[in-house]
Amino acid sequence: MPEFGKPIRHLWALDWRSTHLNHGSYGAAPKPVLAAQDAIRHDMESAIGDFFVTQLPKRLRDAAAKAAAYLGAQANDIVFVDNATSGIQAVIGSLALGPDDEILINDHTYNAVKNIARYAVQRSRAKLVEVALPFPASDDEAILAAFTKGLGPRTRLAILDHITSATASVMPINRMIAAAHAVGALVLVDGAHGPGQIDLDVERLNADFYCGNLHKWLMAPKGAAFLWTHRAHQAWLHPPVISHGYGAGYIAEFDWTGTRDPSAYLSVPAALAFRDDFGDQRIKAHNGALAAEACDYLVQAWQTRLGGPASSGISMQLVQIPFSTDAPDSLRLKLWRDHRIDAPITALAGRLWVRISAQIYNDMDDYWRLAQTIIKLSR
Repeated sequence: MPEFGKPIRHLWALDWRSTHLNHGSYGAAPKPVLAAQDAIRHDMESAIGDFFVTQLPKRLRDAAAKAAAYLGAQANDIVFVDNATSGIQAVIGSLALGPDDEILINDHTYNAVKNIARYAVQRSRAKLVEVALPFPASDDEAILAAFTKGLGPRTRLAILDHITSATASVMPINRMIAAAHAVGALVLVDGAHGPGQIDLDVERLNADFYCGNLHKWLMAPKGAAFLWTHRAHQAWLHPPVISHGYGAGYIAEFDWTGTRDPSAYLSVPAALAFRDDFGDQRIKAHNGALAAEACDYLVQAWQTRLGGPASSGISMQLVQIPFSTDAPDSLRLKLWRDHRIDAPITALAGRLWVRISAQIYNDMDDYWRLAQTIIKLSR
């Protein structure tokens, strides 16, 4: 098999004069996957009517079946959405909330998801409950204890991150789901960073809804994500855009919401095939090990600390930066503009942190460059 790092960088369209340590935010689709998407677009544009009327329904379900097999789900429980936020909007927007209902989030919840929940409770006069999770978290018990404090008999929906975006923390998701179900709450899992980064068996999680991006760690084109819905809830769930399939069932409603370019969805099998060529488990193991090695190096170089457990095994992590500023966005912009390093900066718990990602095109030279740049800026 090909070696990872510099030997395979030609498979991406990224500008390699720069240092790319931010796969977690948007992903990066490899050239073979983009070529497959171009071929799908050619099929679409060469026979528009036949493509949308005859080909698309079957091709969508075929792609969903391949995605479902990877995710540990049944094909008819999976629908494609443009991103995890769209799937979460579908779930929250379909809930019939009353004035006594509560939606439970936490201070690590993705901001767009918080806003969807805020909008929903404002319209229904329901209540939004936000609990504070420990950061940096010492163990799962502390996270679970903080989460359960927000649960109660009025909790209608609990929104959980599988892996948090802001803090790159793996949540004790199984126990959190069980705790929410114990009070009668529905559970919506924001799995934006799950597929391709950790092993998934969506059905066994026993949540009510799971949304995940396929364009991030799975390396599908932008605009490819999925929503898994437990069959008990599919009848009342509707997409954000109501179209011709309204009332015809879960698949009919989500598979057609109007004319759009479906090539990102249909390219998911190509992304899975690309991963198979390198070995899905090999990719995960490499990325997890590289992230751990990079974090250990940065902590030593900067004499700071991690934002989570060193043994998390995932492909992204937070490391504290050895100086402070009131403008983390300006620091991020400076890293890119002046040093051509793409790495997100965030302010948490009164400190600045950089979230690094490890992908199979990265190697330790990338993190050395980040380390030395931050040291120079700190002076």
